[in-house]
Amino acid sequence: MKQLIYLLLLFVFTKTYAQQNIDYQKPPQEILDLVDVQLAPSVLLDDNKEFMVLFSRDAFKTIVELSEKELRLGGLRINPKTNIGSRTNYYNNLKVKNIKKKNATIKQVIGLPKNPRLSNFIWSPDQKKMALTNTTQQGVEVWVLDVQTSTMTKLTDANINANLRDVINWFEDSQSFLVKFVSPERQDLIDTDTAIPTGPTISVSDGKKAQNRTYQDLLKSKNDEHNFKQLALSEIHKISLDGKKEKWLENAMYRSISFSPDGNYVMVTTVETPFSYLVPYYRFPSKTTIYTKDAKIVETIVEVPLIEDLPKGFMAVRKGKRDISWRNDKAASIIYTEALDEGEPANEVAYRDEVFELEAPFNGTPKSLLKTINRFYNMDWATDNIAVANDYWWNTRNTKSYVFNPSNNSQKPKIIFDRSYQDSYNDPGQFVTKRNEFGSDVLVLDKNNAFLIGDGFSEKGQFPFVDKMNLTTQKKQRLYQSKYTTKLENLNKYDADKNQLLVRIESKSEYPNYYFRNLKNSKLQQITFFENPFKSIQNVHKEVITYKREDGLELSGTLYLPVGYDKTKKEKMPMILWAYPKEFKDKASAAQNTQNPNEFTYPYWGSPIYWLTKGYVILDDAAFPIVGEGENEPNDTFRNQLVSNAKAAINAVDNLGYIDRNKVAVGGHSYGAFMVANLLAHSDLFAAGIARSGAYNRTLTPFGFQSEERNYWEAPDVYYQMSPFMHADKMKTPLLLIHGEADNNSGTYPLQSKRYFNALKGLGATVKLVMLPKESHGYRAKESILHLLWEQDQWMEKYVKNNSKENNK
Repeated sequence: MKQLIYLLLLFVFTKTYAQQNIDYQKPPQEILDLVDVQLAPSVLLDDNKEFMVLFSRDAFKTIVELSEKELRLGGLRINPKTNIGSRTNYYNNLKVKNIKKKNATIKQVIGLPKNPRLSNFIWSPDQKKMALTNTTQQGVEVWVLDVQTSTMTKLTDANINANLRDVINWFEDSQSFLVKFVSPERQDLIDTDTAIPTGPTISVSDGKKAQNRTYQDLLKSKNDEHNFKQLALSEIHKISLDGKKEKWLENAMYRSISFSPDGNYVMVTTVETPFSYLVPYYRFPSKTTIYTKDAKIVETIVEVPLIEDLPKGFMAVRKGKRDISWRNDKAASIIYTEALDEGEPANEVAYRDEVFELEAPFNGTPKSLLKTINRFYNMDWATDNIAVANDYWWNTRNTKSYVFNPSNNSQKPKIIFDRSYQDSYNDPGQFVTKRNEFGSDVLVLDKNNAFLIGDGFSEKGQFPFVDKMNLTTQKKQRLYQSKYTTKLENLNKYDADKNQLLVRIESKSEYPNYYFRNLKNSKLQQITFFENPFKSIQNVHKEVITYKREDGLELSGTLYLPVGYDKTKKEKMPMILWAYPKEFKDKASAAQNTQNPNEFTYPYWGSPIYWLTKGYVILDDAAFPIVGEGENEPNDTFRNQLVSNAKAAINAVDNLGYIDRNKVAVGGHSYGAFMVANLLAHSDLFAAGIARSGAYNRTLTPFGFQSEERNYWEAPDVYYQMSPFMHADKMKTPLLLIHGEADNNSGTYPLQSKRYFNALKGLGATVKLVMLPKESHGYRAKESILHLLWEQDQWMEKYVKNNSKENNK
């Protein structure tokens, strides 16, 4: 009897000790000062560079906002009361500045709604106005901003349906637009928590392979199907700026709406039935139909069946017409792609895809434009005789760009770029575009010359550039290259007519600001004047260091020294290493350094930068390449490469004399958390680890994860060796696990952290699990962020900074 009482008391004590139910905490003041700052506004310019709109928002949501009613259906998260995505980012203030006028001041927009929650911004075709939505407690309204007068006008009541996005589409005259309204036929939603079941939920396989990723928020029952349909149903109405409203299309589940470049036709895609419990809504059956701008049906372009059973592989696509879009340089022609390999990557063919054009009225014979060697990706249109197509193939990381004549498919397309898309040093950049007479983006041409803007990464550093390229000879002329060595100049937009660049310039301590750069004389005209809100860390030492792995592969990372650190004394400090693994198919690309020490030092919620104020050295964005060349896949040697990357990083900073290598923490988010758990299980390099929102048992993602396309049954040993859960008995280092309770990322469902914690606890490891209520894969509420920072600080103070254990590392 005494033994039974002892066991019961032990059970009660253990349960009490295991759960620490505390209120939200705040980090130390040094960290709090870097969190409680007002964000600089986002900026948007019209194409004429006359007006600049400034969008302001709060840095974080509140836990109250995240606690609003939310339904998770078909891969969507919807607020059923307001009829908009429950995780939508909102802006709460707008200002306008006329940047052509000298000494013009920034004007506060007049007529903003009370407690504004603004989103879904879209320019009118003439760019004199901007339509947007405002979310109230009752629902979503449509408002219009007159940019020239800096005034706002409300045009609808709070009955807009933004659940399937693509809410507002302007007519070509800029005087009216199409809007989705909540269906007047909507039935009451079913409370799935309290509804009495009428039978079981049954899923059936007909023998076809359906190897899908572990999607989240899928439909699970007939009640979910009912709720999804009711929330997706809408009517399309035409709304004029004078407030006139007329029904344009009847009730349906409208997914996307797109006007032809000339505005005379509208492409409408609807979601159809049957629904699926295996895939998100965008793989449900769909129908794409062309209407006139007066809502008269012209032609149904394609009816797509349910897509549950794609072939295996990242390059698998469905059969039939796909990637349907308007041709930007034509008044009304649609473009679509069809697979020549039946959508099966394993099929060996000379060409993977064929691109077709179908002109209005869309019932004639399609015209073949070109065939691509890899999977078609996108198109840059220019003229009747010039266009550039791009393709890619994930398995080889190859991408090709073709110049071709859309008017004559007998002319063989010319390949102008053929490279690895992971090869940043040889990236030619992106073609410069401008709005044409239809308001669509087309290539900027000077006779047969196009223009490219590139990031400019090289062995010597980053020097962004503008090139002029002859599309026939492929010869290039460099028009401009940034020469900054103590600043970073990002090139945003090139105006060939004015020979002018819109650039953003920043440094380690200077907040990014926008300028016009005149390339004739290289003079700068500053147009924004944002100040650095993070004064306490503006003078910290920051540099990009390079070092080598055991196999000779060159690596890099951004090194920060703590606030007030004296480099001459070389005091050995604790360090935080933060990283995210990335797979490569060649060592040359893996060794490239794409970090710039002149980027502004910006501490965001997931950053380790905060701990510069607490005496920690930080090695951020440490390169963690996982390389598999030829027939070898990167993950075949994942663990060995992971440990080798970590060892090289620690050795590099230790050799500089800055750290106590017995006091090094490692941290990561998502796949970075997976990295952390593996490093702690298979090395003794670290004093502690922080793993946020990760996946730890790869058998729970059996049809692939991250860049692994083999399934579990094809590579069981890879899945086993890479799963920290399978090696929980090897964990000897304190690990802090953090996860959002509402994580919707494929593969990283909260069960992963819960089961991993249970395994570690059962095996006697030092581990703590923090589940953040209402949070998804990335954390949003201020209360959650502050508590996250507090937990991380407490963990590192205890197990890293005050770690007295001398390890032989």
